[in-house]
Amino acid sequence: MRTTTRRTHSVRRALTGALLAGLTLLTSAGAAVADDPSASASPAGDEAGPTEAGTTFRTATALKPDQTGTAQASTGDYLYWVFPADAGQRPTVEATVKLPENAARRSTSTWQIDVYDGLRRRQACMYGHQTRKAAADAATVELSCVLRPVRAWSEPWANDPLPGSYYVRLTVVDLPADELGLPVGAEVRATVKEQGGAHDVDGALSEPLVPGVSVASAGDTGDAGASAAPRVPSAGEPEDGWASGWWTDRWLWTVGGGVLAALAAVFGYSLTRGRGRPARVPQGV
Repeated sequence: MRTTTRRTHSVRRALTGALLAGLTLLTSAGAAVADDPSASASPAGDEAGPTEAGTTFRTATALKPDQTGTAQASTGDYLYWVFPADAGQRPTVEATVKLPENAARRSTSTWQIDVYDGLRRRQACMYGHQTRKAAADAATVELSCVLRPVRAWSEPWANDPLPGSYYVRLTVVDLPADELGLPVGAEVRATVKEQGGAHDVDGALSEPLVPGVSVASAGDTGDAGASAAPRVPSAGEPEDGWASGWWTDRWLWTVGGGVLAALAAVFGYSLTRGRGRPARVPQGV
């Protein structure tokens, strides 16, 4: 009986030790999430947003995530903004167009918002109101586009969204010619939501899809003797750099699965090992 009791105590100690080890690993993993900049939320755009928009891809106005950009334009103009999106994030773009006074309009108009990646490939919306009609007496029209989650890597033939700059284009696509040129106001807001390790893939881009990033990289490595000047982020690039790195929340699932497997192994061993020699059996047998 003493032998059985000792074995029970040893099994309990083993289970307790495995549980404590698992909790320690999970705690350290959570601390890594807090310390790793890639796991932090996108910086809130608490500062004033830009008050103008570009008219081409090259002159697109830079937006930070969660920052609202405004612009005054005329119906028929193409308005462009650019914002960064990293791997594991799902961008959402929302736009509000303030239409001219009712006295100046006599017909309906159709407005559309398009999103392009760093290669200027038009990205499809998962859902949202990408195109909407505005009645002649409407004061505003609201548009939205929720993109697919950004992937860290993709096949060359695929059209998957990749880390880099994303361009927003807002314009009217259906309006009588005699009503073009009327003043309108526009508000655009881009947000990104972390999707976690469920969308992680093996592989990564050598550089994010940001215009001029390859030229900047070549200039940094080509002049080794020159003094290192602070690098200024280009339009459509985060101020603190791209967050893509080694950490994903899959590490938590991996550690948790390992702890559960260890506990199951110890528990199964305690069940199959038996209770030892019965007390009624002599020692010499």
